[in-house]
Amino acid sequence: MSVTETRERLLATALELIWQSNYNCVGVNDICRQAGVTKGAFYHHFESKASLFCEAASYYWQVIRADLDAVFSPLYTPLQQLENLIEFVFKSKINTPNKRIPGCPFFNAGAQIGTDDEMVLEALRSLSQTAINYDIALVRALDSAGYLHYKTEPESLGRMMYNYIHGVMSFSHLQPDISTVRKDLPEGLYRLLGVKEEFWFAESATWQSEPTLSK
Repeated sequence: MSVTETRERLLATALELIWQSNYNCVGVNDICRQAGVTKGAFYHHFESKASLFCEAASYYWQVIRADLDAVFSPLYTPLQQLENLIEFVFKSKINTPNKRIPGCPFFNAGAQIGTDDEMVLEALRSLSQTAINYDIALVRALDSAGYLHYKTEPESLGRMMYNYIHGVMSFSHLQPDISTVRKDLPEGLYRLLGVKEEFWFAESATWQSEPTLSK
């Protein structure tokens, strides 16, 4: 492998292992073994597991950024953007072989990390805030377009959206029933945001008619 290929493989492997487990349970030896590289190669690219984690957070963001830009494209109405977000969560977070919903690897790691490493914590805060900024922009757009019952504080509501979505995903580990998640996630977001009832399920969201999201 080239130097670039080795680095990208380490980043991708860290993502996969953290997603499957959590930060504390994934060691440098695990990452190297899974990636098929030596520890010497690992330390050539990264000073520590923490530095790999931080760069993996940035790598992960680059992977999903194009998808989120498409979800929140101004070509869609704010209500369609909300439905795009729901569909994106269903399609990207559902593990199709066993229908379990793993959630976001970094949100899970942040909840389980048990570390005081400021570099790691700052990477988590930065990743979360970047995602929340998309939600804040959506709240503002929904409000301006008259979809909401009442005036809101976009910053606060954007954080609530982010926390609610990941809360539903985390709960799915205990009760991995897709039909329950399919009902709770959209309805919960409509209620949380205060979307007027006449706009609930008003647009043509594909997740309403695709029980397995298998396409």
